[in-house]
Order: sequence, then C-alpha cells, then structure tokens
Amino acid sequence: MNKITTYFEEAYDELMHKVTWPTWGELQDSAVVVLITAVIISFVVLGIDITFKEGTSFLYKIIIGS
Repeated sequence: MNKITTYFEEAYDELMHKVTWPTWGELQDSAVVVLITAVIISFVVLGIDITFKEGTSFLYKIIIGS
C-alpha cells in the first residue's frame, strides 16, 4: 500500500511542480497549426480519392467496353 501512496504523491508533485503548461497564446497557435494541417491532409486525401475513382472508372471502360 505504501508504494501506491508514494506513486500518487510523486505523480501529483510532478503534475503540479515539474510540468510546464503552455500559455493561452501557445495553445491557440498549436490549434491553428493542427487545423491547417488537417485541412491540407483532407485535400490530399480528396485528391487521391478522386484520382483512384477516375482511374478505376477509366480502366473499367477499357476492360468492359461500355
């Protein structure tokens, strides 16, 4: 039981005294970076999706001939 108590005391001490929390400005900057990255990746995935869709449609037209 002593080890569990020590663990929680050390975890609390680390959380309250050793962790450096970002400022509100840093947090907003990080959120903007994540948002922009997500939008860029979604457009890349959209481009890949459209390319494969058109490519497979083209191949089906060649193979099936309709």
